[in-house]
Amino acid sequence: MNNAKVVNAIPNLKMLPYGGASAVIDPYMDQAIDHINRAHLLSQWLNDLTIHTRFLKQYRSWITSTTRNQLTGLDQFPISCYSLGTTESFDKFYLRHSSRRFRCFRGEYMYHAASWRNLPSDWKYIEDGQLHSNDAVVLSTPFSDTGNVHPETDRLLDECDRLGIPVLIDSAFFGLCQNIKFNYDRPCVTDVVFSLSKTFPVSHVRIGMRLTRVDDDDSLLVHHKTSYINRFGCGLGIELINQWGPDYNCEKWGNVQKRLCDELGVITSNTVIFGIDSGRYPQYNRGRDTNRLCLAKNLYPGVLAHD
Repeated sequence: MNNAKVVNAIPNLKMLPYGGASAVIDPYMDQAIDHINRAHLLSQWLNDLTIHTRFLKQYRSWITSTTRNQLTGLDQFPISCYSLGTTESFDKFYLRHSSRRFRCFRGEYMYHAASWRNLPSDWKYIEDGQLHSNDAVVLSTPFSDTGNVHPETDRLLDECDRLGIPVLIDSAFFGLCQNIKFNYDRPCVTDVVFSLSKTFPVSHVRIGMRLTRVDDDDSLLVHHKTSYINRFGCGLGIELINQWGPDYNCEKWGNVQKRLCDELGVITSNTVIFGIDSGRYPQYNRGRDTNRLCLAKNLYPGVLAHD
């Protein structure tokens, strides 16, 4: 058996004071979401046959309206469909490329390793071996373990372009980030996914979007074409992005993030909920040479938890 098949997924760190990754705990936003739910009849959303197309159009425009990031190339992915967060789109990517060997960097979202270890096909961390033409790659930008662009991104994508390796870009942290410069229009990139689960405290509603270059009529697109999707998520998603812009979290919490990171002795991430440590907090290690601390529960009061 390949050793990679028995590697455990990243340990669950959510119970630690700065573990996991989540939306900012903000009572004001919770109250506003509660008001949205009380002010709208659920049946209006559930019986709206076109709500998903409006949501996707507005979500795409919302993403490209950022002024704190430089994102280009999304116009080369004209096919959009609703996704239950980013996770549902990952599953479709795995299925489409089930005969390939899956690859990701250490420190990626633990769902990938947890899923791949149960697949009949092989998988391997990118750091552990050369890329081959039969690989398929998942890359988060901002990167899951730091909230910044992974330093090996350009080299990786150049190699994937050269070898014809399909790549899914996971941008689940968009809505919490700034100073991210990224061009999605690389020949190797086939899928781009976004989610509102970290931007707003709505992770259990599962509001996301997948963008692709072509309509291959996979099961996610079948759901889209038949309007068999989470209409409540679409309705709530529209209300959220109408009320708060894509740079809201960084504008509101950036200064608090900087102060808390200084108090902890860690480096501020380009993703506002994170501080990045190089050695003081090994209990938050996720497989790389840095440790990720999540400040989402501390930004609102601006007070650090005891670790």
